[in-house]
Amino acid sequence: MLTIFAIPKAFAGHNGVIQRNAIFSWTLLRPRCEILLLGDDEGTKEAAEEFGATYIPDIARSEYGTPLLDSIFQVAQDAATTPLVSYVNADIILMSDFMAAVNSVSERDGPFVLSGQRWNLDVTEPIDFQENWEDTFRARTKATGGLHDRTGTDYYVFPKGVYYDIPPFAIGRTAWDQWLLYSARARGIP
Repeated sequence: MLTIFAIPKAFAGHNGVIQRNAIFSWTLLRPRCEILLLGDDEGTKEAAEEFGATYIPDIARSEYGTPLLDSIFQVAQDAATTPLVSYVNADIILMSDFMAAVNSVSERDGPFVLSGQRWNLDVTEPIDFQENWEDTFRARTKATGGLHDRTGTDYYVFPKGVYYDIPPFAIGRTAWDQWLLYSARARGIP
């Protein structure tokens, strides 16, 4: 049903911890999602093997080595085996309500883009993904986390083909995420 794709940073130190937590949470989604890890940063291939994801090292980069959004989205959509795809920043933990939202929105006829606002939470250790982990994690987030500004969009769900004509934005730089929403609105995609 859904392919999640991401371009992780090197799996070292704090980034390694938060990215492993995030990707592990994606493996718990039901129905199970296909996961694509793009780019050749340190540890990405090993993380793909660890989590049963597909590893795709070859993506275009800027002159400074920064991954380019058009390449990432093109490669991922071409590799996805499902009709729906989702770009997710590699440090975003997803829970079962994510799939409930995807299921609800995907019942629409025609193209769509689903995005949302993230919560920030300082996570410095591996999460214990035991039974009821979501309840524990939500309580922790409510107690010590904070809702990020509306412009903090870190995931997008859409049918394959919605985003094939993207400018070569450098990933992680200003405004590319808002451009994705602008582009959908400009084309009349809800």
